[in-house]
Amino acid sequence: MPAPEFHFDFGSPNAYLAHCVLPAIEARAGVRFVYVPVLLGGVFKLTNNASPMVAFKDIPNKLAYQRVETRRFIRRHGIARFQRNPFFPVNTLQIMRCAVAAQAEGVFPRYVEAVFHHMWEEPKKMDEPEVIRAALDQSGLDGARLLARAQEPEVKQELVRNTEASVARGTFGSPTFFVGDEIFFGKDSLRDVEEEIARAQSS
Repeated sequence: MPAPEFHFDFGSPNAYLAHCVLPAIEARAGVRFVYVPVLLGGVFKLTNNASPMVAFKDIPNKLAYQRVETRRFIRRHGIARFQRNPFFPVNTLQIMRCAVAAQAEGVFPRYVEAVFHHMWEEPKKMDEPEVIRAALDQSGLDGARLLARAQEPEVKQELVRNTEASVARGTFGSPTFFVGDEIFFGKDSLRDVEEEIARAQSS
Protein backbone atom coordinates (compact mmCIF):
# COMPACT_ATOMS: atom_id res chain seq x y z
CA MET A 1 0.00 0.00 0.00
CA PRO A 2 1.20 3.59 -0.53
CA ALA A 3 2.48 5.34 2.57
CA PRO A 4 -0.19 7.35 4.41
CA GLU A 5 0.24 11.10 4.08
CA PHE A 6 -0.02 13.98 6.55
CA HIS A 7 -0.66 17.34 4.87
CA PHE A 8 0.02 20.08 7.40
CA ASP A 9 0.78 23.69 8.19
CA PHE A 10 2.66 24.53 11.39
CA GLY A 11 0.17 27.28 12.14
CA SER A 12 -2.57 24.77 12.94
CA PRO A 13 -2.66 23.68 16.59
CA ASN A 14 -4.61 20.63 15.49
CA ALA A 15 -1.77 19.69 13.13
CA TYR A 16 0.60 19.79 16.11
CA LEU A 17 -1.75 17.65 18.20
CA ALA A 18 -2.09 15.13 15.37
CA HIS A 19 1.70 15.08 14.96
CA CYS A 20 1.98 14.04 18.61
CA VAL A 21 -0.29 11.05 18.01
CA LEU A 22 1.10 9.82 14.68
CA PRO A 23 4.11 7.94 16.16
CA ALA A 24 1.79 5.63 18.11
CA ILE A 25 -0.22 4.89 14.97
CA GLU A 26 2.98 4.26 13.03
CA ALA A 27 4.17 1.82 15.71
CA ARG A 28 0.89 -0.09 15.81
CA ALA A 29 0.40 -0.19 12.03
CA GLY A 30 4.02 -0.60 10.96
CA VAL A 31 3.87 2.38 8.61
CA ARG A 32 5.54 5.78 8.28
CA PHE A 33 3.54 8.85 7.40
CA VAL A 34 4.83 11.06 4.62
CA TYR A 35 4.74 14.66 5.84
CA VAL A 36 3.67 17.09 3.11
CA PRO A 37 4.06 20.81 3.90
CA VAL A 38 1.27 22.97 2.49
CA LEU A 39 0.43 26.63 3.01
CA LEU A 40 -2.84 26.89 4.89
CA GLY A 41 -3.44 30.44 3.69
CA GLY A 42 -3.15 29.17 0.13
CA VAL A 43 -5.51 26.30 0.89
CA PHE A 44 -8.08 28.72 2.30
CA LYS A 45 -7.78 31.01 -0.71
CA LEU A 46 -8.16 28.16 -3.19
CA THR A 47 -11.15 26.64 -1.38
CA ASN A 48 -12.92 29.77 -0.12
CA ASN A 49 -12.42 28.45 3.42
CA ALA A 50 -11.46 30.34 6.58
CA SER A 51 -9.98 29.53 9.96
CA PRO A 52 -12.40 28.49 12.73
CA MET A 53 -11.68 31.77 14.53
CA VAL A 54 -13.03 33.61 11.48
CA ALA A 55 -15.66 31.15 10.30
CA PHE A 56 -17.23 30.73 13.74
CA LYS A 57 -16.50 34.14 15.30
CA ASP A 58 -20.23 34.84 15.62
CA ILE A 59 -20.99 31.40 17.09
CA PRO A 60 -19.48 31.54 20.61
CA ASN A 61 -20.85 28.14 21.60
CA LYS A 62 -19.04 26.54 18.67
CA LEU A 63 -15.71 28.09 19.64
CA ALA A 64 -16.25 27.15 23.28
CA TYR A 65 -16.99 23.55 22.28
CA GLN A 66 -13.83 23.38 20.20
CA ARG A 67 -11.81 24.32 23.29
CA VAL A 68 -13.55 21.57 25.28
CA GLU A 69 -12.91 19.04 22.52
CA THR A 70 -9.25 20.03 22.38
CA ARG A 71 -8.86 19.49 26.13
CA ARG A 72 -10.42 16.05 25.79
CA PHE A 73 -8.07 15.12 22.93
CA ILE A 74 -5.04 16.26 24.92
CA ARG A 75 -6.15 14.27 27.96
CA ARG A 76 -6.97 11.15 25.91
CA HIS A 77 -3.55 11.05 24.28
CA GLY A 78 -1.49 12.25 27.23
CA ILE A 79 -0.09 15.28 25.41
CA ALA A 80 1.79 17.16 28.09
CA ARG A 81 3.70 19.95 26.37
CA PHE A 82 1.06 21.77 24.34
CA GLN A 83 0.71 25.50 24.98
CA ARG A 84 -1.45 28.07 23.24
CA ASN A 85 0.69 30.38 21.16
CA PRO A 86 0.05 33.94 22.41
CA PHE A 87 0.93 35.28 18.94
CA PHE A 88 -1.69 33.14 17.18
CA PRO A 89 -2.53 33.41 14.34
CA VAL A 90 1.01 33.36 12.97
CA ASN A 91 1.77 34.02 9.30
CA THR A 92 3.40 30.74 8.35
CA LEU A 93 4.66 31.57 4.86
CA GLN A 94 8.34 31.68 5.85
CA ILE A 95 8.36 28.59 8.06
CA MET A 96 6.47 26.59 5.44
CA ARG A 97 8.93 27.65 2.74
CA CYS A 98 11.72 26.74 5.13
CA ALA A 99 10.10 23.30 5.48
CA VAL A 100 10.56 22.76 1.75
CA ALA A 101 14.12 24.07 2.06
CA ALA A 102 14.72 21.63 4.93
CA GLN A 103 13.64 18.78 2.67
CA ALA A 104 16.21 19.89 0.10
CA GLU A 105 18.85 20.16 2.83
CA GLY A 106 18.11 16.67 4.22
CA VAL A 107 17.08 17.94 7.67
CA PHE A 108 13.30 17.82 7.30
CA PRO A 109 12.43 15.54 10.26
CA ARG A 110 14.57 17.63 12.62
CA TYR A 111 13.06 20.80 11.21
CA VAL A 112 9.49 19.54 11.74
CA GLU A 113 10.20 18.71 15.38
CA ALA A 114 11.91 22.05 15.94
CA VAL A 115 9.19 24.23 14.45
CA PHE A 116 6.33 22.39 16.13
CA HIS A 117 8.26 22.83 19.37
CA HIS A 118 8.73 26.56 18.89
CA MET A 119 5.13 27.04 17.76
CA TRP A 120 3.26 24.95 20.33
CA GLU A 121 5.55 23.88 23.18
CA GLU A 122 7.71 26.97 23.77
CA PRO A 123 5.62 29.36 21.68
CA LYS A 124 7.30 32.16 19.76
CA LYS A 125 6.28 34.64 17.08
CA MET A 126 7.42 32.39 14.26
CA ASP A 127 6.71 34.85 11.48
CA GLU A 128 9.61 37.19 12.22
CA PRO A 129 12.84 36.18 10.43
CA GLU A 130 15.12 36.88 13.40
CA VAL A 131 12.87 34.89 15.72
CA ILE A 132 12.78 32.02 13.24
CA ARG A 133 16.54 32.06 12.77
CA ALA A 134 17.23 32.11 16.52
CA ALA A 135 14.74 29.32 17.17
CA LEU A 136 16.22 27.10 14.47
CA ASP A 137 19.77 27.80 15.66
CA GLN A 138 18.69 26.92 19.19
CA SER A 139 17.45 23.58 17.85
CA GLY A 140 20.78 22.80 16.19
CA LEU A 141 19.75 23.80 12.67
CA ASP A 142 21.28 26.41 10.40
CA GLY A 143 18.58 29.03 10.59
CA ALA A 144 20.28 31.54 8.30
CA ARG A 145 20.84 28.94 5.58
CA LEU A 146 17.27 27.66 5.69
CA LEU A 147 15.85 31.18 5.57
CA ALA A 148 18.09 31.97 2.62
CA ARG A 149 17.05 28.84 0.75
CA ALA A 150 13.41 29.66 1.49
CA GLN A 151 13.79 32.66 -0.82
CA GLU A 152 14.86 30.54 -3.80
CA PRO A 153 12.25 30.51 -6.59
CA GLU A 154 12.22 26.72 -6.81
CA VAL A 155 11.55 26.38 -3.09
CA LYS A 156 8.72 28.89 -3.27
CA GLN A 157 7.23 27.14 -6.28
CA GLU A 158 7.47 23.72 -4.63
CA LEU A 159 5.32 24.93 -1.75
CA VAL A 160 2.80 26.29 -4.24
CA ARG A 161 2.78 22.95 -6.07
CA ASN A 162 2.31 21.04 -2.83
CA THR A 163 -0.60 23.26 -1.85
CA GLU A 164 -2.34 23.16 -5.22
CA ALA A 165 -1.91 19.39 -5.57
CA SER A 166 -3.27 18.83 -2.07
CA VAL A 167 -6.34 20.97 -2.78
CA ALA A 168 -6.86 19.11 -6.05
CA ARG A 169 -7.12 15.91 -4.02
CA GLY A 170 -9.74 17.41 -1.71
CA THR A 171 -7.85 19.28 1.01
CA PHE A 172 -9.60 22.29 2.54
CA GLY A 173 -7.76 22.65 5.85
CA SER A 174 -5.03 21.33 8.15
CA PRO A 175 -4.43 18.62 9.17
CA THR A 176 -5.51 16.46 6.27
CA PHE A 177 -4.59 12.80 5.84
CA PHE A 178 -4.58 10.53 2.81
CA VAL A 179 -4.52 6.75 2.83
CA GLY A 180 -4.30 5.95 -0.85
CA ASP A 181 -7.19 7.84 -2.40
CA GLU A 182 -9.12 8.13 0.86
CA ILE A 183 -9.11 11.57 2.47
CA PHE A 184 -9.56 12.33 6.18
CA PHE A 185 -9.71 15.76 7.81
CA GLY A 186 -8.87 16.83 11.33
CA LYS A 187 -7.22 15.29 14.35
CA ASP A 188 -10.48 13.59 15.31
CA SER A 189 -10.31 11.45 12.18
CA LEU A 190 -7.14 9.66 13.30
CA ARG A 191 -9.00 6.54 14.43
CA ASP A 192 -10.59 6.36 10.98
CA VAL A 193 -7.16 6.88 9.41
CA GLU A 194 -5.74 3.97 11.37
CA GLU A 195 -8.70 1.76 10.48
CA GLU A 196 -8.26 2.60 6.80
CA ILE A 197 -4.56 1.73 6.98
CA ALA A 198 -5.48 -1.65 8.48
CA ARG A 199 -8.12 -2.22 5.79
CA ALA A 200 -5.66 -1.33 3.03
CA GLN A 201 -3.03 -3.64 4.50
CA SER A 202 -5.44 -6.56 4.59
CA SER A 203 -6.86 -6.10 1.11
